[in-house]
This record gives sequence, C-alpha cells and structure tokens, in this order.
Amino acid sequence: MIPLTELKQFIDQQPAFQVLKPWWDVFAEYICVAMLMIGVFGCTLQVTQDKIICLPGPIWTHSPFQINCSEFMLQVKPLESSTHEPNGVKTNLDLQQYSFINQICYERAVHWYLKYFPYLVLIHTLTFMICGSFWFKFPGTSSKIEHFVSVLGRCFDSPWTTRALSEVSTERRVRRREPPPGSGSGSGSGSEASLPGGEERAGSGESPPGADRGSESTLDKQEGEQAKALFEKVKKFRLHVEDSVIVYLMYIGQTIVRAIKLILITVYHSLLVLNIHVVVPCTVNIEDVTGYRHFCCNHTRAHLFYTLAVCYICFLCVYGCSCLYTLYWLFHRPLKEYSFEYVRQESGISDIPDVRNDFAFMLHLTDQYDALYSKRFAIFLSEVSESQLMQLSLDREWSADKLRQRLQKNAAHRLELHLLMVPGLPAATFQLPEIQALKLELNAELELPPATAQLTHLRELSLVNSPVRLHQAASAFLKERLKVLQVRFDSPQEVPLWMASMENVEELSLNGSLTQDGAKCLILDSLCQLHRLKILSLKSNITKLPPCLADLSSHLQKLTIHNGGTKLMATNILKKLQQLRVLELVQCDLERIPQAVASLLNLEELNLKENRLRTIEETLSHQQCQRLTCLRLWYNHIFHIPEHIKKLSSLESLYLNNNQIEAIPPQLFLCNKLQHLDLSHNRITSIPPEIGVLQSLHHFSVSHNSIEALPNELFFCKKLRHLKVTHNGLTALSPRISGLPLLTRLELTGNQLEALPPELGQCTGLKRGGLLVEESLLLTLPSDVRDRLEAD
Repeated sequence: MIPLTELKQFIDQQPAFQVLKPWWDVFAEYICVAMLMIGVFGCTLQVTQDKIICLPGPIWTHSPFQINCSEFMLQVKPLESSTHEPNGVKTNLDLQQYSFINQICYERAVHWYLKYFPYLVLIHTLTFMICGSFWFKFPGTSSKIEHFVSVLGRCFDSPWTTRALSEVSTERRVRRREPPPGSGSGSGSGSEASLPGGEERAGSGESPPGADRGSESTLDKQEGEQAKALFEKVKKFRLHVEDSVIVYLMYIGQTIVRAIKLILITVYHSLLVLNIHVVVPCTVNIEDVTGYRHFCCNHTRAHLFYTLAVCYICFLCVYGCSCLYTLYWLFHRPLKEYSFEYVRQESGISDIPDVRNDFAFMLHLTDQYDALYSKRFAIFLSEVSESQLMQLSLDREWSADKLRQRLQKNAAHRLELHLLMVPGLPAATFQLPEIQALKLELNAELELPPATAQLTHLRELSLVNSPVRLHQAASAFLKERLKVLQVRFDSPQEVPLWMASMENVEELSLNGSLTQDGAKCLILDSLCQLHRLKILSLKSNITKLPPCLADLSSHLQKLTIHNGGTKLMATNILKKLQQLRVLELVQCDLERIPQAVASLLNLEELNLKENRLRTIEETLSHQQCQRLTCLRLWYNHIFHIPEHIKKLSSLESLYLNNNQIEAIPPQLFLCNKLQHLDLSHNRITSIPPEIGVLQSLHHFSVSHNSIEALPNELFFCKKLRHLKVTHNGLTALSPRISGLPLLTRLELTGNQLEALPPELGQCTGLKRGGLLVEESLLLTLPSDVRDRLEAD
C-alpha cells in the first residue's frame, strides 16, 4: 500500500501556522484527508487486485452482432453438486488465453473513468491541499506569515504581557476596595504610579491589594531586554506589513481557485460516475485463435469503486460548503481593518492603535483560532506600555546613589542633574530634593509626574530636543517654583505649550529654527504672558523683533538675539525697552548699529558680535548711553574708531578685536575707566602714548597687528595684569616693564625680539606659566631670573 507519510510532505506546514488556520480551513483539511484516503485506497485496489474477468459467449454466437451479456449470464448454470458432471458451456480455452482476453477487454471495454478514478481522486485532493496551504509556501507571503507567527508567539509568552495585564486587574481590585472620598483610609500612604493605559493609580494603603502587587510577576534584566526587543520587532513588522495586502489577496485568490476547481470536479465526477458497470460486453477480433469474438466481462471491484465515487462526491459537496462559507466570510466583513476597541475597554490600555491591510487580516484569522492572542499581542502596540517597560528598566538601572553621583554644578552654579537619551525619568530622581537644575537632552517624549513636587529646590529646567508633557500637579509646582527655562528644539512642535503658563520664570532661552510663520507667531506671542521675565535669549532666525517685547518692557533687563546670519531688519521695538541693561545682537547681518540703541538710557552692555558693521560713528555720536560699561564690537568690518568714543565715559570693557582698524585715536584713552581693551587681529601699527592715562587698565591685547614698539607710557598702567602682544614686529622690550608689579600674563611669541630684559624678574606676579615666549629668548634671561620664574 502507499503510506500516507509519503504524501504528507507535499502539504505539510509548520505547526505554529495553526494560529492562522480558521475552523473552516481545519475542517476542509480533514475533508481532504478523508478524500486522500479514498484515493489511496482505490489506488491500492487497482495495483493489488485483478482488474476484470471475462467469459466467451456460446459457440453459436459467431454472428457479427454483439451479444446481450445479461442473457448470456443466465445461460451459464452453476454446478449443483460435486458428484454430477459439469453441465456448463465448454469453451476449450486455457488459462493464458483467458488472461490475454482479460487484459485486452480491460483496455478496450472498461470506461476510462473506472480505470483512472482512484488516481484522479488522489491528484484532485493533493491539488486542494496545495491550494489550501499555498500562501504558507509562497515567498511573498510566507516570510510575513512566519515573522508574524514568531512575533505573536513571543508576545503571547512574554512575562511583560502577563505583568501589564495583571497590573490592570490589580488596579481594578484596588479601585473596588478604595474607601469613598473623605474617609481618610490610607490617603497618604500609597505612592502614585502610572497604569499602562496612562491612568493615575493611588495606593489605598490596604494590605491585600499591596500584597497582590508585591506578588505580581517581576521582570529580571534579561526578560526586560527581551520585552524591549519585542517592542522594536512589532514596530518594524507593522511598518513592513501594514502597507501591503499581498497576504489578503493571496488568501482570497487561493480560495476562489479552490471553489472553481471544486465546481468543475464535482460536475464531471457526477456525470462520469454513471459509467461504472459491474458487467460489460467486450468484442475482440481473435476468433481465429480462440474461436470466440464476443465476451462478457465482470469488473470485480466496480461496485466498490462506485461506492467510493459516491462517497467522494459527498465529500466534495461538504468541502464546497466550507469554500462557500470562506468566501462569505472574506467578502462580508471588512477584513482589511482591525479595531482593538474591545481590548482597549477590557484592558484599560487606551492608546492601542487600530491596524489595517495584511496586519489586520492576520489578526482576524488569529481571532478565529483564539482571541486571547490578539489581546496579549496588543500590549506590544501600546506606546504607554512600552514607556512603562522603559520606566521599569530605567528604575532598575538608575538608583538614587547613581543619580547622586551625576550631580554637578552648572554655569549658574546650580546643582544640576543631566540625563542624556533616557526613555523616561527614573523614579529615584524624585528622591533627590537637592537638585536645583534638571537638564533633559535627546530624550523621547516624557511626562513629569506629580512626584516632581518632591524636588523642592528645583529652579532651572533645560530641555534639549526633549519634548516634555506636564502632569497637572507637576505643572502647578513648576508654575510656582521654576525660575529658569531653557529649550533647544529642531522644529517648533518641540516647544512645550505649557511654557506660557510658567508665569514666575525670570530667564527664558529658546534655541531652534522658527521657519513656520504660524508656529513662530504662536511661540513668540506667548512670551507676553511671562510677567516676571528678566532675561530673554532667542537663538533662531527671526527677521524682526517680536512685538510682544513691548509687553515685557517694564521688567526685561537682558535681551539676546543670535540670528545665525539671518538679517534682522525691524529693531524699532527696542525703543520701548527702557529697562534693558544688556543687549546682544549676534550674527544679525547688521551693517550699522541700530539707532534705537541710543534711546536705551539704562543700557550697560552692548554686544554686536559677527555682524557687518563698518562704522560706529552714528550711534556713538549720541551721548545717551552714559551707563554703557561694556561694548563688544568684535568680528566685524570696522576700519575706524571715531573720536566721539570719548563720550562713553563709563566704558570699562571694549572689544574691537577681529576688525580692520588701522589706527587708535588718542581720544579713546579719555575713557579713563577702561579695564579691558582688546584690539587684537587688526591692522594697527602704533600705540599712542596717551595710553598711560588708563590707570585702571587690567587687560590689554594688541596681538596679530603690525606694532614695532610699545610706548614707555604703557608701563605707567600699574594695574595691568595681562599684556598680549603676540605676532607683531617688536624688536625690543623696554626695561620699564619692571614697573608692572601686578603683571601675571605676558605673551610675546611671533615677534623679532633678540633678548628679554633682566628687569622682567622684578615683575613679582609673573611666573613661568604666565610667560609665553620662545624657548631661546627665555635663555637670554639671567639664571636667577629664570629660577625665580620657575619657582612655584
């Protein structure tokens, strides 16, 4: 016999694929097995049994017409007993002749359907089986199915799935046991947490729920990493599958092919089954050999084959019913959309997204197998569930001691915690009330929980490409305590909407491109609500100062605009900022100092770095800026210092480095309060002797110019501490340098000096580390001077 195991390999698929086989496919598979057994049984009979037995007609039947087999069979009388003589018709044929006649009559007289029926059944059944499982073998669909089944099984068995669903169940039990509001039972003993669905959970203080939560399955580090990998796999799989419908179309196609084949096979089997006869007449032109031409043949298994054929047709009808139901199911329901509404209601996880196309179709098939698969799989589609897993891993990784070690002082001398690329805030963060500044950089979208109120010393919040949402309690806390807010963003959507509600913020820094006009107006207009804002820094690409600055005029003291080279055209709003003390317009493509600056009577510091200024006469000719103490005009194209600069009598720091200045007017030194003067990287050839007037000068730099000699009057500046004259044309250094007892930094490299004066040793504040000269020049000093410079 033919073993079924040899045929099974043609239609076998992985057992894991059973989750994608609905009940009608399983039923059809069993029907196919039954039909396959009919075919195998029929084939076995055809191979092992005699096919046909023939007897010749009587001797007088040499007529050319065909005999009636039924009448002839009645004439053949059986023997009555063994003791009587045979009274049948004598044919005088031997066994070989009968065998020959049987073979000839089988080939000529028996209908082809009766001869090949078992093989047809076998071929048709195998075809049905192949059509039913073709989508499991086709490369375009099998890869997606295999990936889906693998991910589905791992999600179903993941400990994280059990934990997430158990927390929802525990929370519901806790809510049922919670006392009514106002009863005071356990009102302050529980710690707040977040449900997978994003709902708040407050501890009730009762021991049974707490015990339940403590006994819930916990994840070790390896299981947590596996769950993280599953979330990533589900995201990638959804991206790969959800936009295609090849699995859906393949399943419809193979079902339609099965239905069409079924109709054709059923029709022709029903018509041909009537050609199965037990007794068939046979005419063979061999009378010269045997003496007979007409024979009556009996097909020994015809009745059995007829019964098998009828059973086979019945099975085809049942199989057809399953195909019709499959087509009804395919076209009656929207299988390219799958909603998790029921799962969202039952599990409480509200952010599970609906899916579509092949992803939706495979989930519909899975529901026919077991709806629990979809429910457990949905956990890994939830961003809230993923964030909760990240939070769990984060809390395990970041302990309070580890976070405390990361605390350090920032530029504002506040104790800062810097968290870079973390998926959430570790719970231990809120156990460190000493934190004064919190910096979140390159993090996913976070939410500051109510526990933020435990950071009683928090005053500064920095968000660097980190969108942050606020819980209502955290918002109320920050609204009262936050003083400094710094936001760096790539798109306006990353700017927090709650920024405008922080009414006690005194310092605000916005760093990012504002290319969308609508978003730009929304962000900048919201600044008018910050009624206590004193310092505003905008590092962006605006073309005009926002009108809302006028609403800040009563309290804004410092305004910084870093424009990245974008031309700032409208600056008249500056006239209204009468309380402004510091103004920085950096990289604003300015060709002249805005006239509005002259009206800022309280201005103390002006920074116009990296613009295109060529002259500064217009503004400095006014006398309004009498309080200006620091003027930074560095990195411009200024070629001339006007004489009017002497009117800035309060000036203490002047930065004119990296310009194109060729001469220093003596009137500059009438600003006798100057302490810091930087004229490096210009084209200056000499220093006027009037520099000796600057008795308060601490820092003087003329590096990278063309100066050949330092005036002796420079050494009258007894308070000079830093003297930088590198890369000039000096040929000698005056011995009068000994008159600078406070000198701690002297830079002389890149000149034409041949020796250093021994009087350099009388500069008691100068050490070897503060003397920047060539090594060969250092050797020209007396050994005792060198030893003193080398001494600590």
